[in-house]
Amino acid sequence: MAVIIKYIVERAGVEKMTFSSKPEADAYDRMLDIADELFLMLGQSELIPDEQQREDLALYLAQQKELVIQTLNQKTKHNKAQVTDKEQVKDKTKEQGAAQNSEAAVVLEEVTEVAADMAA
Repeated sequence: MAVIIKYIVERAGVEKMTFSSKPEADAYDRMLDIADELFLMLGQSELIPDEQQREDLALYLAQQKELVIQTLNQKTKHNKAQVTDKEQVKDKTKEQGAAQNSEAAVVLEEVTEVAADMAA
């Protein structure tokens, strides 16, 4: 007689999946927890009125968690790079404006001196 240990993931009294190792069962249980949270979030948005579609989408996103996180992180890094680029352009523009202002001040001073000499 063989002894077989099974880990069963159960939700609301319904058996969802059976695993032979505890880490696999725990990972699946965490994924279902994430899907539950996503389902609630999607329900608040009112973008998907059909409950079954919300449930399917939430489960899909939870299953693709790593890809979703990677995609969101790339967008965040891309946005940060854009902000940094814009800040660098803004700083460069300020520097150019300051240089032009000082050049304009020198020219204005020279014109003022010439005008004063002409008036005298």
